[in-house]
Amino acid sequence: QVQLVESGGGSVQAGGSLRLSCLASGYTRATNCLGWFRQAPGKEREAVAAIVSDGRTSVPDSLKGRFTISQDTAKNTVYLQLNSVKPEDTGLYFCAAGLPYCVTPSLDSNTYNSWGQGTQVTLSS
Repeated sequence: QVQLVESGGGSVQAGGSLRLSCLASGYTRATNCLGWFRQAPGKEREAVAAIVSDGRTSVPDSLKGRFTISQDTAKNTVYLQLNSVKPEDTGLYFCAAGLPYCVTPSLDSNTYNSWGQGTQVTLSS
């Protein structure tokens, strides 16, 4: 059973940066896929980034150049670096672990079956 705990959220000014962390206990044994998703109030959950244990990553075209996913496998931790943040980046950011047979950095939420509680990112004016 994968346990996911996000941290690093908070208030950030537009144009600023923030790094989110996800501690994924049991990740190396249970799954090869970890992803970040976000959801704003009243809006659909959307993929932000995904990574596979071998280091391959995927980021939506709309976020490429601003968001970067990385991992520290020794610490079972995945990071999401948010740069040049915009007001529309506001939302609750979730870390997710994929099914055991997930072998690609999928941006499809259906690929994931374990989710953290989320960490809030709020853009300040």
